[in-house]
Amino acid sequence: MKIAVVTDSTSYLPQEIVEKYDITIVPIEVVFNNKTYREDIDITTSEFYELLQKSPELPSTTQPAIGEMLKLYDDLAQKGYDAVISIHLASSISGFVNNLKSAASTVDNINVVVYDSWITVRLMGYLVQEAAKMAQQNKPLDDIIARLNVLRNTMGESFVVNDLKNLVKGGRLSNASAVIGTMLNIKPMLEFDSVSHHIVAYDKVRSLKKAKLKAEDKLKKALKESDYPMRLLVIDADDKKSGDEWAEHLRKKYPDLTVDRSYFGPVIGVHLGKNALAIAWIRDFDRS
Repeated sequence: MKIAVVTDSTSYLPQEIVEKYDITIVPIEVVFNNKTYREDIDITTSEFYELLQKSPELPSTTQPAIGEMLKLYDDLAQKGYDAVISIHLASSISGFVNNLKSAASTVDNINVVVYDSWITVRLMGYLVQEAAKMAQQNKPLDDIIARLNVLRNTMGESFVVNDLKNLVKGGRLSNASAVIGTMLNIKPMLEFDSVSHHIVAYDKVRSLKKAKLKAEDKLKKALKESDYPMRLLVIDADDKKSGDEWAEHLRKKYPDLTVDRSYFGPVIGVHLGKNALAIAWIRDFDRS
């Protein structure tokens, strides 16, 4: 069986991985002042954050058109693929994956499996990468999905929003709370809830240093509870220096673990704002 792998642009996969495993990336769009940009095509991450700092209004995002997705699946069928695994950002933060599931059920010339990653960014990218690698190895479709389910259940993350303005603009925080937070340097600690998969605040601290320590406490607990090697990931929102420093710290602290680096691109940056930082982890798919 010939299997294609499709994902959206919030997987933030390096181009060499996309090319190596023949992954199809569907761009999600960001809208600034009625002007639409396709993520990583019409606007770079650095350009986005520069516009974000200047924009008086919070930009929005738009889902890929369902008609275009169905056309993509048909094109893959015409190329000789028997099935497609379409892996997308969490249904808890976007209606796209559920809309796509409904539409994909009408496709009859290729087996379309729409997979909810429960997450986004490079953690989702890891699932995409593993699925595409297994597809290249001619692994059965059911085996690939089973592997994705195993990996998905090992994911965890903790992130801190350094700039509260976007939470205010997006209606997630009152103006009064934002003023207090700015004055006291309050850093809300966020995560994807393991049951609902919604983004939730689980704590707040008074400095970025304390926020990073709190995030590392969650990592330490996850490592202690796991019986398999983990892969770590540090993600930044246009703050490469801070991300690199944190990653280097973790490499020294956990020399036996792989620590990767990634970024929050435009679509996710709309919600988190500039200078957000995150630490994430997943079962190391290259080692177990």
